Amino acid sequence: MHAVLNAAVPIFALILTGYLCGRAGVLSPAATDSLNRFAVYLALPALMFLAMSRITPGEAAQVGFALAFAGGIAITFALGFALSRWRGHRVATASIEALDASYSNVGFMGIPLCLLVFGADSLPAAVIATLFTASVLFLAAITIIEVDLHRGVSSWLTARKVGRALIRNPLLLAPLAGFAVGLSGLGLLDPVERFVSLLGGAASPCALVCIGLFLAQESVAASDAPSIGTLVGLKLLVQPAVTALLVFYVFHVPSAWSRPAVLLSALPIGTGPFTIAKLYGLRPGVTSGAILISHVVSVVTVSVLVALLA
Repeated sequence: MHAVLNAAVPIFALILTGYLCGRAGVLSPAATDSLNRFAVYLALPALMFLAMSRITPGEAAQVGFALAFAGGIAITFALGFALSRWRGHRVATASIEALDASYSNVGFMGIPLCLLVFGADSLPAAVIATLFTASVLFLAAITIIEVDLHRGVSSWLTARKVGRALIRNPLLLAPLAGFAVGLSGLGLLDPVERFVSLLGGAASPCALVCIGLFLAQESVAASDAPSIGTLVGLKLLVQPAVTALLVFYVFHVPSAWSRPAVLLSALPIGTGPFTIAKLYGLRPGVTSGAILISHVVSVVTVSVLVALLA
């Protein structure tokens, strides 16, 4: 419980800071949009680039862990997408809700929590989890959104519009560039790494403050409660259960990797989906509410899991 609170309390404090600034009028809705765009186009790509640049070929070769963790993400994403479509939402909105259901807070919460619970040996697992969450999952969700938003009469024109949008998207380009640097073994020059670290360090605080601002300025509709409850249940219960099944019974995964895989999959929803939901205007109220509620509930669920895994 103590380790979870150490990781969760700063998150709540940043959301509360944004909420108080919004209620007091210190930051306007226009400032909220600008702060969110800063996170999407500068801070978050820098964070993703830095994380991916530290991937080593040996870490990338943990096939069992990769398949199990990615499998947990994929199954949960598919369930979230199917449930959203069943409720009558368009494909782009369903993609955002599926992203909510499967996007763990691996960067801001997962890495320090793994270090506290399992020690430094778990760091490679947390980095690989960041790769799948912040790169592969993001890419899949953004691709589905762009295809739906650019859908037209001609399949060729739709494909061209989607391709153009993707190759200009920093949330796709940054992690791919970082992954290439990591696999090359060249590393980053110290000034470059410092610059990217400083810029990337602003990603999580900006996104969390934006959530607080959104809650203060626009609030979450009561009608969104069923969707939020479904997303929180998928994220905190279904995804870790599926991942545990895969790492313990389907794939051969060493203990130093299997236990962090389950813990990382059980983390609450990260801030990445909110930046995308706000950018595209796809029900950001549901995403902000799900992020907030999932962090509150995770204090109990993750604490129980830590006690079982430690």
